[in-house]
Order: sequence, then structure tokens, then C-alpha cells
Amino acid sequence: MTWQPATVAAARAETATARTLVLDVDGWAGHVPGQHIDLRLTAPDGYRAYRSYSISSAPGPGRLEVTVQAVTDGEVSPYLVDVAEPGDQLEIRGPLGGWFVRRPADPRPALLIGGGSGVAPLMSMLRAATHPTRLLYSTRSPSEALFTADLATARAADDGRIDVTYVYTRVAPPGWPAPPGRLDADALARVAWPRDADAVTFVCGPTGFVEAVADLLVDIGHDPANIRTERFGPTGG
Repeated sequence: MTWQPATVAAARAETATARTLVLDVDGWAGHVPGQHIDLRLTAPDGYRAYRSYSISSAPGPGRLEVTVQAVTDGEVSPYLVDVAEPGDQLEIRGPLGGWFVRRPADPRPALLIGGGSGVAPLMSMLRAATHPTRLLYSTRSPSEALFTADLATARAADDGRIDVTYVYTRVAPPGWPAPPGRLDADALARVAWPRDADAVTFVCGPTGFVEAVADLLVDIGHDPANIRTERFGPTGG
């Protein structure tokens, strides 16, 4: 798979430390929700650094979106979040990944569980959803939640196909019905599809979060064969 030039077409802030970049790529044929790309930057002295980022947009030709959370002292993410502007040239290769994907032809209802920036590939699935889909989003506080406007629109839709539930781990909004705390079995049981629904579950986030959620799902009776996980740990950013 070769590197392709990509042009930053637009950028929008998601939080104080995260931004979505809209990339135009000639010949881009699209992706399957859940896939990712490798993104490469080249410094004037020839030094190169690359990182992997999930695609957060719905599939489509010629254009894609990646949502980047800045990592303190990182090499790549601070540039993408704070410096990159429309017209800048990057390089990408992809789409990559064939396991953690939600294929349009899959008729099963889906439960998407995201921790922090792990919601990015799940947002692609949500945006492309044609079957009943539930998102359970664990975030530290309202100010750190990604895609708030898009998720509010999805929650307000009249067709009932999309459902969005938040779990706040450190700071909850005023009047929130539950105190801040980690995602637990009770919260999962309230949102998860019935065990006889033949649903598929996607879990993405930091390694500890993903492992804990996967264990909880199995503990409340969900088939491990229907649970797909993607995790990330510390990187150079």
C-alpha cells in the first residue's frame, strides 16, 4: 500500500485539545466504517514521523475525516491539532483494517462502546448506520467529549434508529441523574441489546478500558464471538 498526498480541506475544533481534519485525497475510493489510516509528516530536513488515526467520517469517495487528540510532547498530534491549516499537504496510506469494521450489509443491531477518543471509529459507524445502533460513550467530562453537536443531532432524530448514552467518569453536567464514575456492569446492562438480539458489539479506547468492558460484557452473558475490540496505549503522539 503506497503513500498518497492529502490536502487539508478544513479543520474544526472538537474540544480544547482535539480537532477534526477534513482531508481531500485524489482517487480515494472510500472506506469501511471502523478502518484507519497511517498519516505521515515530513520535516524540512527530511525527518519523517507517522501515526495511525481512525477515520471518523462516513464512507465516501475523495474525502475523509480524522479526529486527533493532542498528546503532550507528541511529535505529530500537536501539529495536527494546533498548527495544520487548510491547504497544507500531508501523506496518508489506507484504508487499513478488516476486523474492527461495521459492514453495511450486516443486518444485526450494534452496540458501540467508546472510551475517550476511542469514539472516533465508532462515529464513522454511527454516521453510516442503516440498522439500529446504540452508542455508549464514556468520557471524563462534558468539555472533553468529542462530536457533541453531531451526537446531539443523532439523539434528537425521530426514527429511533440511533440511541446515544453518556457515562461521565470525573465531572457530570449539572442535574445529571448519575454521579461521575467508571462504566460498570449495571450501566452496560441498561444499554446493551438483549442477549437473544444477535447483536454485535464494538469496543474502542485505551487498553485498560477495553479489557474491562469486554470482561463486563462477558460477565453479563454476551457471546465473546460477537464482541470486537480495538485498543490503544501510550504512543509518541
